[in-house]
Amino acid sequence: MPFSDICGHDRIIEVLRRSLRSGKTAHSYLFEGVSGCGRKKTALTLIQALFCQVLPDDACGTCPSCRKIDGGNHPDIHLITPLPDKRDISVEQLRDMQHVLALRPYEAPRKVCIVDPAERMSVSAANSLLKTLEEPPGNALIILLTENAGMLLPTVRSRCQLIRFAPLSPEHVLSLLELGGMNLEAAAIVAPMSGGSLQKALELDNEALTLRREAVLSRVTQLNIHKIATVFDASEELSGNRDTTLELLDMLLSFFRDAVHLGAGNGDIVNRSVRSAIESIAARRSFPRNLELLENIYETRRDVQRNANPKLALDQLFLTMASDSR
Repeated sequence: MPFSDICGHDRIIEVLRRSLRSGKTAHSYLFEGVSGCGRKKTALTLIQALFCQVLPDDACGTCPSCRKIDGGNHPDIHLITPLPDKRDISVEQLRDMQHVLALRPYEAPRKVCIVDPAERMSVSAANSLLKTLEEPPGNALIILLTENAGMLLPTVRSRCQLIRFAPLSPEHVLSLLELGGMNLEAAAIVAPMSGGSLQKALELDNEALTLRREAVLSRVTQLNIHKIATVFDASEELSGNRDTTLELLDMLLSFFRDAVHLGAGNGDIVNRSVRSAIESIAARRSFPRNLELLENIYETRRDVQRNANPKLALDQLFLTMASDSR
């Protein structure tokens, strides 16, 4: 697959292509980002470009090397993941990897190992990897995939070139879902709730999300500081455990981002199938106030992630939203 098939990471792609053109790719990379944002796809495309027999800084997709990588059967690429009955990647797996990397490539210019997810390496496995990172074989490339680089040993992080992948925008997820064959209405429901992950978008329950979205829109548009029961009824109905509340806040972020877009005169929104409700949200407050509320929702989400009480956090957010609606 060529780099042009990777969506939403133009800056990262340009950095990688520049290193390919200069012949200065790193011995080890650490790709950090939410699962499903394109980390692994980018890693495989980087390897394809390194191995490609036609192009110097991209994958042609048609040469024997590119086809083998697409088919998952290239002999010089090795994927390390937890064994089926284990939670962690073991030190034995890393030692096997070190033995493989020390051998000459079968047919490619380099041997490559992808460790996914890298945060699942046991401490002994990570320490074993450290030795390879400190003294890498001349033709070896190691790519670590992780959702959180902070969970890796600092000594491992410091020996890799860290590349941070931002979550995909809802618009990018929507586009990828449509390209994959999902109809527009269904894609418009799950894209805002994906958290920037195509994988999560594909796993979401479309019907349940539709019902949840209708309930959220109904409650949010009824908030009124002069009818305080609307505030506490909303938080009582819509709050739940931490994951449920974070999902709700992601939904609110999507609604208010669209409301801000409408307020700025941009009619292209993500939640197209509930456009009238989004227009109602945008019309209840001034454009600057909708921007402030968007930040309030972000702050509430961060608080809930840091173990704030979900119900109390929503009480405060909904009071703020109700106080200046018109």
